[in-house]
Amino acid sequence: MPTHAEKRLLPYTPQQLYDLVADVGRYPEFLPWCLAARIRERSDAHIRADLIIGYKVVRERFTSNVTLDPANFRIDVAYAEGPFKYLNNHWIFRAVPDAPGQTELDFYVDFEFHNRMLQKIIETLFNEAVKRMVSAFEARARALYG
Repeated sequence: MPTHAEKRLLPYTPQQLYDLVADVGRYPEFLPWCLAARIRERSDAHIRADLIIGYKVVRERFTSNVTLDPANFRIDVAYAEGPFKYLNNHWIFRAVPDAPGQTELDFYVDFEFHNRMLQKIIETLFNEAVKRMVSAFEARARALYG
């Protein structure tokens, strides 16, 4: 039952960060352990996507439902099928009134695998994995937006 929540200030606009996270199909280009992504359905308010994640000999596919709220710069991810008992994730991007061009990122993820062995493995790697994932999004933002 690893859970991670963090807030941080980033030097990008809410729109830039929202667009980056909402572009699920490009995750394999920059996100560690994301080997493939397939968009099953996409509308202005919803994405249904399959991701294949892998680390060493472990490889799993899961499907998630992504709710897009562009008016509020919010993205919510809910688990649909695959190796998890559950997966909940959100990204919220808030403009900082006193700092134009700055955004407060509110990131949250909570999940549990069905497989106890896989759960134990991820629990030992979880903090490092989340740090690497958030860092990968930051690096991608730098590459795209300077």
